[in-house]
Amino acid sequence: MTTMAATAHRSAPAAQPRLGLRERKKIKTRMAIRKATYRLVREQGYDATTIEQIAEAAEVSPSTVFRYFPTKEDIVITDEYDPLLEDELRARPADEPLMESLREVLQTAVERSLSGEYETREEMALRGRLMVEVPAVRSRMAESMSVTGRMMCEVVAERTGRDPGDLEVRVFCMGVVGALLEASRYWAEQGQQGDLRAYVTRTMDVLQHGLPPRKSDAP
Repeated sequence: MTTMAATAHRSAPAAQPRLGLRERKKIKTRMAIRKATYRLVREQGYDATTIEQIAEAAEVSPSTVFRYFPTKEDIVITDEYDPLLEDELRARPADEPLMESLREVLQTAVERSLSGEYETREEMALRGRLMVEVPAVRSRMAESMSVTGRMMCEVVAERTGRDPGDLEVRVFCMGVVGALLEASRYWAEQGQQGDLRAYVTRTMDVLQHGLPPRKSDAP
């Protein structure tokens, strides 16, 4: 996954409970493993980097790495945003149009990504490059996004009074997730020089309004 400044009509979010010590340690360990992986990949390439090397660099055991990340690809693609996305989406006003809620929540995720809350801009750039260049990472990313889509189905179903397994709910949510994946890939292909927030806005515009014809250059 991955709003801009809160809009005036947004209700004030409820205070989030402080994470317990155990959960904070888990996040710290995941981040240590991820940072070690990024450093090794920058130094020697993705294919040459092994789980054993990652474990040594992160000062954990290989079994600990596998406990947090089932595959090496998961280290690259896993982030901390799905639970935040779910909480933010559930916290939106119940009478707010669904697409407006999604716009706000997704832009919040982008802001957090760009803020360096969980990874540096350099690490974010490396993640995007690996998604474009490494087929195994790209494939695993698609699988991971399907998990995000199923989470979204549950929340959207609650908002719309439908069943999360309804075809329409699944098509809508997986369409949103697929579109966001393409926006992230497009950003990476541009060398991450463009404005990711603007790409997300354009993506949501297409989902909401459809694809307009290209305007003629003629006067």
